[in-house]
Amino acid sequence: MKNVVLSRIESDEERMFIVEAANELSLPQWCIAAGFVRNIAWDYHHGYVNNTPLNDVDLIYFSKSNCSSKIDREIERYLKAKFPCNWSVKNQARMHERNKDQEYESALDAMSYWPELETAVGVTKNGGILELVSPFPLEKVLGCSISINNKRPKYKAFNTRVVGKGWLKQWPKLVVKASHGVIPTKNPDPGFDIEWLQPGV
Repeated sequence: MKNVVLSRIESDEERMFIVEAANELSLPQWCIAAGFVRNIAWDYHHGYVNNTPLNDVDLIYFSKSNCSSKIDREIERYLKAKFPCNWSVKNQARMHERNKDQEYESALDAMSYWPELETAVGVTKNGGILELVSPFPLEKVLGCSISINNKRPKYKAFNTRVVGKGWLKQWPKLVVKASHGVIPTKNPDPGFDIEWLQPGV
């Protein structure tokens, strides 16, 4: 599956331009994460020939030398001028403060706290070669599923993201996995709710 995802990225002119634009910055521990990679895996599992168009581009990196959000905004402006799209740039060395976590040790450590396992995957370049990176085994994050991260079991937030982002409408074969169960669903009701999977309920 890893090779399939990498191949689809390499054959996607838009995505490769974005990767090259990020790579030129030489940011420490950088990767383009979340839907940029995750959605390609879901597209493949649904038999979609073309990759689903990007809504945004999440570029993350890790640098303790300057954690100012102003730096991220400057990088966003530069990238938007180079390739107009909805760039989101975040230095993960400061994100523990917003998320009320302990200080992160690396970009991958920060990703290990993200709400869904499948979102915590990114693509980077190492020695000119595309690589997929994740704090979790790739076979877990590249499947036809959307799984709550037990390291951050926020059920209401997870439910809101699954429903609000319309993932199950775009990819109806997805299996929603929560800590204490699995919900297979094809055409979810708009009021779909997984909060009943909370411990003790």
